[in-house]
Formats: sequence, structure tokens, C-alpha cells
Amino acid sequence: MIDYAVVGSGVGGSSIAAYLDAKGYKTVLFEKEPYLGGCSSTFMHRGFSYNTGATTMAGYQEGHIVKSMFDAIGFTPELISSDPAIVIIQNGKKTPRYRDLEQFLAILDTHYPHPKNRDFWTLVYRLGTEFYAQQGHYYSNSSFLHKVRSLTSFLPLFFKFQRYLRVNGLAFIKQFYGDITGEYLQFLESQVLIVAQAPLKEINFFTAALSLGYTFNETHYVPGGFGALFDQLTATMQNVQRRTEITGIQKQDDYFLLHTKRSSFTRTVKAKNVILNSTVYDSSALFSQDRIKRYYKPYEKLNNHQSSFMLYMTIKTDKLFEHHYQLIQNEPYPHTLSSALFVSFSDKNDEKLCPKGHYSITASIHTDERWWENKVQYESQKAHLQEVLTKSICDILHITNDEIVHCFSATPKTFKQYIRRSQLGGNPITMRNFLPKLPSNNTPIKGLYHVGDTVYAAQGWPGVMLGVDNLRKLLHV
Repeated sequence: MIDYAVVGSGVGGSSIAAYLDAKGYKTVLFEKEPYLGGCSSTFMHRGFSYNTGATTMAGYQEGHIVKSMFDAIGFTPELISSDPAIVIIQNGKKTPRYRDLEQFLAILDTHYPHPKNRDFWTLVYRLGTEFYAQQGHYYSNSSFLHKVRSLTSFLPLFFKFQRYLRVNGLAFIKQFYGDITGEYLQFLESQVLIVAQAPLKEINFFTAALSLGYTFNETHYVPGGFGALFDQLTATMQNVQRRTEITGIQKQDDYFLLHTKRSSFTRTVKAKNVILNSTVYDSSALFSQDRIKRYYKPYEKLNNHQSSFMLYMTIKTDKLFEHHYQLIQNEPYPHTLSSALFVSFSDKNDEKLCPKGHYSITASIHTDERWWENKVQYESQKAHLQEVLTKSICDILHITNDEIVHCFSATPKTFKQYIRRSQLGGNPITMRNFLPKLPSNNTPIKGLYHVGDTVYAAQGWPGVMLGVDNLRKLLHV
């Protein structure tokens, strides 16, 4: 019998599996696909490699959660610093989000001048710095009593930041600035949506500030794509089972019985504990027991059906590009929820991911998964959006058609086929979905746990790693 069965190899699943294995626990990591990483994996298409979704890493710096967890695992990743973390292009204005506050403000004031800019962005910078210095809080959901006790650990944080937790981001910004142009507001809104996965009016200002301050932290590019990082992270693990889908889980008295869908591996696995890296919305489908299904039922309503449309391109050119861009237009793109397109380029020297003289491009934009269910319109809708986004990228970043070597796209339906989820971006921390309504990393079912972007704490590498660290505390390992 194994100690921990980790189902799903995304950021949370791979990290907690590598950690438990490093601590000497008999751990097996199960992944349905041949590659690790889930939404953050790397794949090949017609001879070219692409990052599936996530293309940037933040939080790997002294005193931050990603580095502390990697250090606990004994893993040092190969990374390239990205500064600026992103270049935002809106109405012809190019605004690099430099890590240095003064360097960023100098450019910001030329494009979006306002007498309160320095005060606002200094506040954003300070809140991020102070938040990441907070220690001692944890979140449990194993029982009502444990939940109450864990919530008291957040009291110092709540008291320190309560002014910014009680008001939504849009209201705070409008009140702070007094008068703010629609263009500048869209500039702020688009950046928040990337990180928080929700608009300003739905989140508190504290969450908005952490989102806007994301680029003041060290951000990194992963050579070879994120798939290389996951391979390196789990390289010393004794048991990583790729191409092994878990089709069902049964809770026994003191262990779990996991059923697999792979003939070359044992059809059933006994595990003392199960850690799911699946969404909290869909996990009940793995179980037949009513008690477990009842636990998941209330969380199904947290599914906001937000997803992504992805455009993948390989271009051959001698032009130089930054790692990341955000292209903002005045109106939403068709069949999407956003007027902002996030575009990532491979590093010009990364021949592990792309041939010399080429760039691998991953572009993403928010959409609603339900808009891709019409079988009659699906193909034409997909082709139309792919054409619109390709033209937008080429026009704004000055890429010519003859430089495009390969181009294709993926919809929420595509993600459902390959990674078993069509809702992407995780569980947004909105004003209505805040502690204590947020699912925790543990459950009232003994031995059943969760990691990932739909449970505590949030999205992105820092948010998911906070959840991994929280689970480590709850497991006392």
C-alpha cells in the first residue's frame, strides 16, 4: 500500500508529490497524459513545441513561497529572469512593467499621467511586500471547529489589511484617483484580470493590489518550456505514472482504492491518502459514495465557466521580442470575455523549445466554456477567432504572414479532451467567494486532500504554492 496517491500533475500535484517523495513517503504521481503539468505543460504539434497555457513564473525569489517550497523539495530550477515581466500595448502606447518601481513610474507618467500615480503605485508595491512577509496563517476544512480555529490565524492579516479588504477594487480606484480616464482604467482592469481571473468590481482592492503588483516581484522564463521544469521537479521521484488515468476512487475503512485505465499498470491501487489536483467542481465524478459527493456539491456553484481560447504560432524571423505582451484593444474580441490578449514568446536563445531563428508563441484570452458547445457553429467560430487574433498579433507586433511557419488554436472543448477540464484559471477570490467560503486543501473525509487553482489559496504559481504549503502544514510533514 502506498502512502500518498497524487492524481494530476499540475503545479500543485507535481509539487506536493515531489515534496512527499523527498521526505521519504511512498508516493505515486498519476497523470493521464504523456506529459506533466496539466494547464502548465508543454506539448508538440507537427514537430514544434508550445507551452500549453502558463508561460511565466513568479514567486521564485528569497522570502517567497515558490522558492521556499522548491528549497524544501531540494529542487533548483533552470530559469531566465524576465524584466520587464510584460509589455502592455494599448492604443500604440508601449508600457513595460519593470520590476523597479521608479523605472515603471517614469514610463507610466508619460502614457497615463495623473498626480496620484506615485501614491497609488507605491501603495500597491507596499501591500505586496507586506503581504508576502506575513507568516503563521493556515486554512483547514476538516471540521467546523478546525475551520474556526484556522480562521483565527488570519486575524493579524485581516486587521492589518482590513481597509482594503472591505471595498471592491473598482470603487477603491475610482475614489482614490477621483478622476480617471476610461483608457487608464482599462489598462488597470486588464492586468488584474490576468492574475485574479476576475474584474475589478468583483474583487476586493487588496486582491486587486496583489494582482497589479505581481510584476514587482521577480518573474522568470523557463527554458525548454514548463514541461521541462515538471520533468526536472519530479526527476528523483520513485514512481511517476504517465498515461495513467484514474477513473474512480472508493473510500474504504482506512484506505482508498483507486481504479486506473492502463493495462500495463495494476488496475487497482491501494493508498492511505489521496491528493487530487483536479478541479473541486468536477471531483465528485470520481466517487460513488454519497457522503463524498455531498461534500463536493456546494462547491459546484463556484464554477464560473470562465475558460481560455488559445492561439499557438511558430514564426521564423530575426526580429527581437520580449517574453510577454498584453495587447489591449477598445472593444472585446469576438467570442471572448476580454479586450486584452496575452501573448508569450519563447526566449530567442531557447533552442530546447524552438529551432534557432524561430519563436514559439502562446497567446491566450478569456472566454466562456459554454459558448463552445454548439456543434454547428463550433468550427466556424473557432476559425473566425483564430483569424482575428492572428491578425491582431501580427498588426500590433509587426509580424508578416510569410514569417508564420505554423498556426493553430485550442478552445475549452480542446482542454476538456486532453486535461479533463474546460474551466480554466481556477477559482477567483471574489467578494462573494472569500474565506471562509473558499474550499481548503483538506476535507472532512479522512485522507482526502486537494491542491490546485480551485482550492485555497489562489491562481498562478504563488497562489497554488501557498496551497501546497498549507497542505504540508495540515499533513504535519
